Parts: sequence; structure tokens; C-alpha cells
Amino acid sequence: MTKVIDGRRIAKEINESLKARVENFINEYKITPKLAVVMAGGDPASLFYVKMIAKSCERASIDFEKHSLPSETTEEELLKLIENLNKHKKVSGIIVQVPLPKHINQERIQEAVNPCKDVDCFNPINMGRLALGKPEFLPCTPYAVYELMKRENIVVEGKHTVIVGRSNIVGRPMALILLQKKQYANATLTICHSRTNDLSYFTRQADILIAAVGKPEIIKRDMVKEGAIIIDVGTNEVGGKLVGDVAYEEVLDKASIITPVPGGVGPITNVMLMQNTLKAAGNLVVSE
Repeated sequence: MTKVIDGRRIAKEINESLKARVENFINEYKITPKLAVVMAGGDPASLFYVKMIAKSCERASIDFEKHSLPSETTEEELLKLIENLNKHKKVSGIIVQVPLPKHINQERIQEAVNPCKDVDCFNPINMGRLALGKPEFLPCTPYAVYELMKRENIVVEGKHTVIVGRSNIVGRPMALILLQKKQYANATLTICHSRTNDLSYFTRQADILIAAVGKPEIIKRDMVKEGAIIIDVGTNEVGGKLVGDVAYEEVLDKASIITPVPGGVGPITNVMLMQNTLKAAGNLVVSE
């Protein structure tokens, strides 16, 4: 019988432990970790995501600070705000919500965030550390997948893990995490993407299939090996309904373990952002 992973339950368990650690941190150092979120423009998806971050901060006893800038904000103005947040001693972590307005160079903005406060792990320095197997922070969505597999005691070592997607947000860092020489990693990896010929040839070989390509229900029943573990990272809106990159109902009885959308990886992602924020706050205390 297929095991459906309850991401909401896992997120709640992690948050209970996290909240206790945050409160201990506050009592010991008399400092409350603070996450600053920067937005430029009014992208509806970004507004919704930031609202969820605010709720996650509240649940974890972490301070939340939002900086909403108009879409006509210049790149120089945005860089100045980030510089001020980098210097602000009470700000533990910074995330710049994307997409940014088209006239702003996203890479330049991400490079401007202090690596010690880069809790989204977009700064090239932090990505480089991850590539070397010495990460300071883990990107939140891949971190959520890793934590999920750890808590469900999914054996990854040596397993043929196929990642569908190569974005800098999920696919690439997910591969780097699973290549680490540590428990719940040491995977044998194949990375597929939009230019892969005969995608199903590779997905049918997967002991563990991680779908993160951002295409609604692209993974069909005949593309999945019997008994495979399927982690669906995709979040796509179709007809007012959220669906993943996996045709869930089709493959449900073919998988041994599967994550649903919604309610799988998503709820865990923001909790990982909170974990990174607490870690960043601890690093700042040590560095002073």
C-alpha cells in the first residue's frame, strides 16, 4: 500500500522543536531572531508567499519585517536598502522576493545580500559552499525535501535518484545536497530537464524520483517504476486548483511513497526558512 507523506504533520513537528530553540535563544542572548523580506512590485504570487512567511515567523516566535517597494524602484534604491539591512544588527536574515521588476538585475541584487544573512541561499558564495560540500545554509525547498526524507527514514545512499528540473532554486541545489557524503545523501544521480530526450527512459529507472520542473502533471503513470519513491516539488495552478508535476491519481498505487500537492513538500519549506534564520542569528552572535 502506498504511503502518502503528510508534509503538514512534519512541518508542525519541526516547528514545535524550532520554537523551543528560538525561545531558548532569546532567553540566553536577549535577542529575537528577525527575518527581513524585501519586495519590489506587487506580484500576486509573491504577496501570497510573503504572507505565508509572516505566519511562519509568528509560529516560530521569529520577528518579521517587510519592506514593500513600488515597481518603479530603481536598482540603486534597492541596493541601498539591502546595504542598510546588511548592517542592521537586529536583522538576522534577509530574503529578496522574486520576481523583481524587469529593469532590476536580479543576480546583482542577490550578490548584494550579506552571505551571513542569506537565508534563502541565493548568494553565489553560499551556492559555492554548497557545491564544495561545506554549506552554510541549504536552499529552503531542497532543504525541505532532504528533511522530509530524513524524517521518513528514506534510504538514499546508492539509490538511483532522478531529478527532473535544473533550476537554481530546486534542481541544481537538490543535486548538490544529495551528492554530499552524509546520511540521507550519497545518492547516484541523474538530472533531467526540458531538453532531455526521452524523459520517460530516465524516470522509469528512478528508485527515487524528484519532480521539480514546474510543468503540471508532466510525470505520468507509464513514466514511473513500480515501487518508486516520488517526491513532487511542483506547484502549479490549473483551473483554480493546485497540482504538482506528477499526475498524482495516476501514479498513486504504483509508488511505494509519494508526496501530495498541496500538503507535501510545501508546508515544510517555510519552516526550513525559519531554521536558517535561527542559524543566521546564532552566527551573528558568535561573530560579535
